Amino acid sequence: MTTTVTPPETSPATAQKRSLLPKSARAGGTLHGGPIAYAILIVFTIVSLFPLIWTAIAASRDNQRLAENPPPFWFGANLFKNLEIAWKDANLGEAFLNTTIVAGISAGTIVVLSTIAGFAFAKLRFRGRNALMLIVIGTMMVPPQLSVIPLYMMVAKLDWTDQLQAVIFPSLVSAFGVFFMRQYLLQALPDEVIEAARVDGASSWRVVWHVVFPAARPAMAVLGMLTFVQTWNDFLWPFLVLTQTGNPTVQVAVAGLGRGYTPDQSLIMAGALLGTLPLLLVFAIFGKQIVGGIMQGAVKG
Repeated sequence: MTTTVTPPETSPATAQKRSLLPKSARAGGTLHGGPIAYAILIVFTIVSLFPLIWTAIAASRDNQRLAENPPPFWFGANLFKNLEIAWKDANLGEAFLNTTIVAGISAGTIVVLSTIAGFAFAKLRFRGRNALMLIVIGTMMVPPQLSVIPLYMMVAKLDWTDQLQAVIFPSLVSAFGVFFMRQYLLQALPDEVIEAARVDGASSWRVVWHVVFPAARPAMAVLGMLTFVQTWNDFLWPFLVLTQTGNPTVQVAVAGLGRGYTPDQSLIMAGALLGTLPLLLVFAIFGKQIVGGIMQGAVKG
């Protein structure tokens, strides 16, 4: 007796979708870009790297050569000399330390608080949850410049001007961070996992520590990096509250190189280059983890 096995039918829509895919994708292979894709990537790479390369070129020249027309398009011999002068004149050693403290505390606190708040908005049921979430989202639509005057009045009343806490405390929470973590945890953390932890007798804080934090690790890494970079590059608020030159952040210190009647543009570029190098170093070390976290969050979302 012969048994005939009938293959499963394939709907026309599925067959058409498969036919639109490249042969390598249908076979489970790796997609390879063509010459046009590589050309586009090369153009985008050049456009992205040009500001950094131009900053390095300008930092390697003298102020007189930068004022000439056409400007220089290749490196000069003054790079390390200008970097040394900018480091000393702008007191960048202390500025790097101050900015690292501010950015590190802000990023760490925002990541932890945003993850906890995002978990509460995503998975806990309580009265007014949706209304509170709308308020959080609404604060993201308010320009931060509108809060500068009230914040400055509060900082002045607390006698925090010229102190790092004046920069740290206003940046300890982030509406974007709460929204970002909520959206991630809605998809990445199944309700069944939380219910299983509850059945095992875990309290809410144990669930956060043993379930939420491990599940949210990729998104936490991305949020931490974005917050660190944003805080490192912040200029307006530190410039307003750190009025004395003895306690600057990096951006305030670099801006100080432009004071005077005839500011030296090569020194300003040298200071800007020094201020950018730590961010490039961090991304070079943790870039793979950051991109992996973004891709994992995109797949889960």
